[in-house]
Amino acid sequence: MNCLTDCYTLKNGVKVPCIGFGTWKMPEETAENAVISAISAGYRHIDTAAAYQNEAYVGKGVKKSGVSRDEIFLVSKLPNDDHGYENAIASCEKSLMRLGTDYLDSYLIHWPVLVQNQDRVEEDLCETWRAFLRLYEDGKLRSVGTSNFMEEHIEMLKKNFSVYPMINQVQMHPQNPQDEMVAYCKENNILPEAWSPLIQGQAFKRELLINMAAKYGVSVSQLCIRFIVQKGAVPVPKSSSPERIRENADVFGFNISDEDMLEIATLKKYGMIGNPPSVPRTHQVVGF
Repeated sequence: MNCLTDCYTLKNGVKVPCIGFGTWKMPEETAENAVISAISAGYRHIDTAAAYQNEAYVGKGVKKSGVSRDEIFLVSKLPNDDHGYENAIASCEKSLMRLGTDYLDSYLIHWPVLVQNQDRVEEDLCETWRAFLRLYEDGKLRSVGTSNFMEEHIEMLKKNFSVYPMINQVQMHPQNPQDEMVAYCKENNILPEAWSPLIQGQAFKRELLINMAAKYGVSVSQLCIRFIVQKGAVPVPKSSSPERIRENADVFGFNISDEDMLEIATLKKYGMIGNPPSVPRTHQVVGF
């Protein structure tokens, strides 16, 4: 990948820009303005979710950007309360309405294991996935995927469907490099994406990253985003600052050496933020 608009190609031929722009925890007008700034800076991959409660403003930002809808890869996610066939279809329709679009470029199941499905995870995910495939067949979705799924959850879908996730968005950063998941995704022709590539701000406290960034003459955020790009995954950084939005996109002028990639990954001793996706979630999304 050599520039912001370079793309990965999904198994169905749909192209995904190599860096996304995240909108988690962005309220209303903040999300709208940030999306406008991101698209102005060259981003063409915009990520939101029903749980973020900002879809309407993300949609406004896309419209006000002046860039044609078909040039934007727009992603949203199914809220936890809306698992199941009928619920998922209705929920997607509501997301489309809020976003002001008649299709999504990708739609993801936000979390796999919930309090209300922990004794029937496979059945629940299959019911929900059937709805995703119906929406996909009807042209409402250009691709279908998952978020926070572990290998065991994707295997449940692979066992029951010929069409399984094309994207899997997971927590991935220097403290949680997800080497096994990246390898699994590549083996199964699934595109891995990385939420919280800046470790939800903790990256700026890690001396190793501060020193490494200085070595390459870049910011800590640029280093972390480049780390994900070189792992062959799509980073989804977020910021409401136009200056930092531009900075986070400027990661193609340097390469991290193999030796330094391994050194950065030693931060995995600190681990992921929060519990693994196999721990049941409440009906409210906690974190990304």
